[in-house]
Amino acid sequence: MRLRHRLSRLLRISARAGASAVTGPEGEQVGEMTNEPAEAWLVVGLGNPGPSYAGHRHNVGYLVTTELAERMGASFRAHKSGRAEVVEGRLTPPGTPGPRVVLVRARTYMNESGGPVKQLAAFYKVPPERIVAIHDELDLPFDTMRVKLGGGDNGHNGLRSLRGSLGTGDFYRVRVGIGRPPGRRDPADFVLSDYTSSERKALPMQVITAADAVESLVTDGLERTQGRFNS
Repeated sequence: MRLRHRLSRLLRISARAGASAVTGPEGEQVGEMTNEPAEAWLVVGLGNPGPSYAGHRHNVGYLVTTELAERMGASFRAHKSGRAEVVEGRLTPPGTPGPRVVLVRARTYMNESGGPVKQLAAFYKVPPERIVAIHDELDLPFDTMRVKLGGGDNGHNGLRSLRGSLGTGDFYRVRVGIGRPPGRRDPADFVLSDYTSSERKALPMQVITAADAVESLVTDGLERTQGRFNS
């Protein structure tokens, strides 16, 4: 029951992404005073904005970044660029040293994600090797995941857009398995459809595990994270 409630909450929060302008507590857009040289990570949840896409397999990246924002005790706010929503903080308990992290959800559709991410990478002075993209993966069975550095886009429009805009594929990927569509169903239709009822029961733990993997990646590095989470 608690996991189903958690999923419902994540879906509600994720559904608001890009639906309207999001501002800070005094009405200002965030991202004005944070362009500092401290080493940071960009953690990008790939997906499509708006409530009609919220429950789709293609939007699992949004769900994972929503889970991470909840752990930070923060909400997504509009970056001053107007093309993305961000959360800034640390994925460690208060007062505990840890890397600075900027969670990112583009306000563009999946196939145009690269432009906003490139803009934010320049703003926060983050090189590609400190960018993490969280995305759905057709070639992994549902309820499995893999973490890796670099690689191709394998037909994923979000990854293709990131590679094109950043000029490299050498960024980290947290690949959340959704499996291949049954029969002759078009993969493009499959990713833009909701999880089945049985998958929705397991989805909260998959999201939690992917969020754990992101925390491990930015704090403990790739090798240790792969040993713990690659399935």
